[in-house]
Amino acid sequence: MATPHATRSDRLRAWMLEGLSDMGKGKPSRPVETARDAAHKGQPWWRVMCLTGVDYFSTLGYQPGIAALAAGLLSPVATIVLVIVTLAGALPVYRRVAEESPHGEGSIAMLARLLSFWKGKLFVLTLLGFAATDFLITMTLSAADASTHLVENPHLESALHDKQVLITMILIALLGAVFLKGFLEAIGVAVALVGVYLALNAVVVVSGLWHVVTEGHVVTDWTTALTQEHGNIFVMIGVALIVFPKLALGLSGFETGVAVMPHVKGHASDTEAAPTGRIRGTKKLLTTAALIMSVFLITTSFITTVLIPEQEFESGGKANGRALAYLAHEQLGNTFGTVYDVSTILILWFAGASAMAGLLNLMPRYLPKYGMAPHWARAVRPMVIVFTLVAFLVTWIFDADVDAQGGAYATGVLVLICSAAIAVTIAARKAGQRGWTVAFGVISVVFLYTTVVNIIERPDGVKIGACFIAGIILISLLSRLGRAFELRVTHVELDDMAERFIRDVSHRTPRFIANEPDQRDKAEYRDKIEQIRTDNDLPATEDFVFVEVTVTDPSEFEAGLTVRGEVLHDRYRVLTVEGSSVPNALAAFLLHARDHTDTRPHVYFEWTEGNPFANFVRFFLFGQGEVAPVTREILREAEPDRTRRPRVHVG
Repeated sequence: MATPHATRSDRLRAWMLEGLSDMGKGKPSRPVETARDAAHKGQPWWRVMCLTGVDYFSTLGYQPGIAALAAGLLSPVATIVLVIVTLAGALPVYRRVAEESPHGEGSIAMLARLLSFWKGKLFVLTLLGFAATDFLITMTLSAADASTHLVENPHLESALHDKQVLITMILIALLGAVFLKGFLEAIGVAVALVGVYLALNAVVVVSGLWHVVTEGHVVTDWTTALTQEHGNIFVMIGVALIVFPKLALGLSGFETGVAVMPHVKGHASDTEAAPTGRIRGTKKLLTTAALIMSVFLITTSFITTVLIPEQEFESGGKANGRALAYLAHEQLGNTFGTVYDVSTILILWFAGASAMAGLLNLMPRYLPKYGMAPHWARAVRPMVIVFTLVAFLVTWIFDADVDAQGGAYATGVLVLICSAAIAVTIAARKAGQRGWTVAFGVISVVFLYTTVVNIIERPDGVKIGACFIAGIILISLLSRLGRAFELRVTHVELDDMAERFIRDVSHRTPRFIANEPDQRDKAEYRDKIEQIRTDNDLPATEDFVFVEVTVTDPSEFEAGLTVRGEVLHDRYRVLTVEGSSVPNALAAFLLHARDHTDTRPHVYFEWTEGNPFANFVRFFLFGQGEVAPVTREILREAEPDRTRRPRVHVG
């Protein structure tokens, strides 16, 4: 009976880890696949636009209502400000991000290149926390708004009353199921949903504009009330600029647009280093989506403001969170309204698809590479399950309330746009493009202002973001601690002199001395050999090769190893190695020497002085410290067979 059970477990494990790749290392999962093959396997840019569009375009489901609550009668004016910022600010920024980071890492990778060591890693983890806030709240907020449209449909209101949380969780579970099935299915569904949803919205907009034209008094009533409330056009513009940060949800979609770049089909001449066809397609994607959304934002904010009574936008009102659906029912009848509701529910439900795609593309590029996630985090299906469970938790905490999640969503969106604007400003400055540097600098200031105002007015957003950041950092550090003794050198390369040394000592027992380089004078090497012989009772006939490791960036987790050989003082053979960790570099070198010569090497250490716990902390943070026992533990985990394991001596 045990065998079938084991077989089922093995099959489940194989299915869960299917597609496990080295994407965190920046390498394709199948090295034999060429860049030309990858270009042909991508999707046309307009299809990928639909995947990002389910996030971007779906905000029409709640954006007009949010604008009306935030700006009141000024909603159309504030929305025009939003559109100007979109087309003149966010769009140029992300078109530049697509050029600078064409493999989907986005602005996070651009900024990460500016910082090294642990401060760089912590900075990236912080940005990943805001990205997680943005993408996960996209999933939960959109599903919550979809359930709102479902619960408040006139035909279903009585049957589904007080079941919004349950419906939201079911929608999130169904979204996760789509991604467990496969990513191509998600793109196909997105194309159909976006096409139908935009067509239905166009009908609602045309109908609304027709009512505005035929009922001319509504415009007169609106302009009269606007003038009475704000006086003149300059005051209106000033107030619109002040309330603009509250409309920041209308800027969502750009980050996911660059996050899913790897899925855009490139040109046959594209290379991994210069995928110009993919970049060109992504720019078309971003520009087309921004233009379509700008037209809909302006027209929908106008018709909802002049046609819907103000009290209906308030909490409990029939237009709260569903302004366009309200118009669809009022002007085109409940049958069309129900069709519109179904389309809105589906696209809001599937809006989480672009967010899920962004998370699945972004997180495995960083966390496993930093050693801050298990190996299975590079596989799609386990991560889908993790993100789905977190979305359940967020939905439960916020009770599936759209308004309560708006602050966190806007904060995540704005922080990522700010990071993108700052990143492209720095990139333009480094490229010597003075005009673009000034332009991007101004855009950065605008987005920084918007972010700060949003945080001041809705501090709950940054609090939620801080929770995500704290969770990611804590889990990341625990994962790094759990993988502390893992062999994490990707490859070892020997220069000609190093290879000659190893080949020479392989004719007898290979003996290496781990030496911390100091003065590197003749006395240092002579005294070290004498100490090793005395401590280990070795005869004078034994010869040694010194191995010296220099720590470069201790925060790096995975890296290659280059070993160089040299003869010092016409006598002492020394191998110099650069790595992120002394024990890991030594363990990797010893295993490579064993495999290269088919002999079992010996390595000699002296005990490290000081408190063992303090030395382990030094190893964890700085790649040094308790070298001898840690090297032995890494070798033990990497080579279970004791008869083949390099021997470690400490004296």
